Amino acid sequence: MPEPHSERYRQGMATRRTVLGDVHVDRASAAATPFDQPFQELITESAWGTVWSRPGWTKRERSMVTIALLAALGHDEEVAMHVRATANTGATREDIAEALLHVAIYAGVPAANRAIRVAKQVFADMDAEQAA
Repeated sequence: MPEPHSERYRQGMATRRTVLGDVHVDRASAAATPFDQPFQELITESAWGTVWSRPGWTKRERSMVTIALLAALGHDEEVAMHVRATANTGATREDIAEALLHVAIYAGVPAANRAIRVAKQVFADMDAEQAA
């Protein structure tokens, strides 16, 4: 599977690595198959190379909005991944708590409650990893 070499792809890969970390991106890239390689290219170019790489908002701001949207939609695995990424984006635990309060009001208490449980578990895991 040849790697696309468009500038948007290269920018997307750099941004993706900055936000999610090399370990996560390397794992996702290694797990790609011919079936999902086009999807990996799509998200690298569109989500990371276009949206996350735009000027105007900081990675911290994009991180908070992304977590709120994912929580509102009930995408727990993606919430967990992006909560973990806050170690790289500068969004604090207080930022995430505030974003999830907005989720409670605008998307519903059950969505926020579920996302808060996910975030608490991720933070506990991160704290344990740091302590080790």
